[in-house]
Amino acid sequence: MPGQPNPDDGPWVRGAVDRFEGPLTLHAACLLRDAEAARDVVQETFLRLCAQDRATVEPKLAEWLFTVCHNRALDVLRKESRMTQLSDDELHRRASPDPSPSDVAERRDTAARVLALLEALPAGQREVIRLKFQNGFSYREISRISGHSVAHVGYLIHTGLKTLRGQLYDGPPAGANA
Repeated sequence: MPGQPNPDDGPWVRGAVDRFEGPLTLHAACLLRDAEAARDVVQETFLRLCAQDRATVEPKLAEWLFTVCHNRALDVLRKESRMTQLSDDELHRRASPDPSPSDVAERRDTAARVLALLEALPAGQREVIRLKFQNGFSYREISRISGHSVAHVGYLIHTGLKTLRGQLYDGPPAGANA
C-alpha cells in the first residue's frame, strides 16, 4: 500500500509533471477520445505518484506514469462503455500543431494522412504505435504498459506499420473515399 506523501518530493513531482504531463495527456486523449477526461486521468496519475515511494518509482518513472495512466484510462473506458471519435478539426490540430510555412505543406499533408490512416487501424495497433513513435518507449516498456507480451507488441507494431505503408504508398483500399 502506498505511503504518505513526502513533502521533500515536491520538486521531483513538479519536475515529473513538467516533463510528462503533455505526453501523458496525449496518450490518454488518444485512448479516451475526450480531452477533458484525459486531463482528469493524468491529474489522477500524478496524484497517485505523490503517494508513491520515490526510491521505488524513480528508476522507471516514465514507464510507471504511462502504465498508471493507461490503466486509469482503461478503467474510464470500461465505466463509460463507449468511445467517441475525434473531430476532423482535432485530428488536423494533432497532425500539425504549429502553423507550417508553405515549403513544408507536403510534409504536413503527409502527416495528416498518416494520422488519418492510423485512426483506421485496430485500437491495439494504434496504441502500441503511438507509445513507440510518439513517446519513444521500448517494446518491453510498451509490454508492461499495455499488458501485451513483448512478442505481441512487436507483432502489433509490425502489422500496423505494414498496413500504414501499404495504404500510404498504394492508396486506400478499394471502395474507400479519397
